[in-house]
Amino acid sequence: MIIRPACPQDLDAWAQLRFDLWPDESSAAEHRAEAAQTLEQPETFATFVAETPDGAIAGFIEAALRHDYVNGCETSPVAFIEGLYVRPAYRKAEVGRSLCAAVADWGRAMGCAELASDALADNAESHAFHQAVGFEETERVVYFRMGL
Repeated sequence: MIIRPACPQDLDAWAQLRFDLWPDESSAAEHRAEAAQTLEQPETFATFVAETPDGAIAGFIEAALRHDYVNGCETSPVAFIEGLYVRPAYRKAEVGRSLCAAVADWGRAMGCAELASDALADNAESHAFHQAVGFEETERVVYFRMGL
């Protein structure tokens, strides 16, 4: 498995993986457009893909530099994992860990001292993954909204 920065040639496969991760948020075409926009902002966003020996994209990780407050962090900017997805057939093969390592390297190169992420409260699989790759839970937050 090769972990490398995403490039325009990856957009179709990357968009499909984004759709697999977030099927209710956007159409596949909208995911592709959003992914393309991140490639145009390398000072703020980084995406790495996991490429199989036969050239298929098995997973991706998207990260951003966040300069605002990031829950549980003490520094700024913070490298923040915005999305991580590995096709089920490639899970348990260190792909997710390798993708996280690539983002950690990018974050350090961008001057960050912390890498952060989040997961929904009921996503126990994601919580276990984060702990397995070295994250520590810092706090739990419940978000509220009020229509105006």
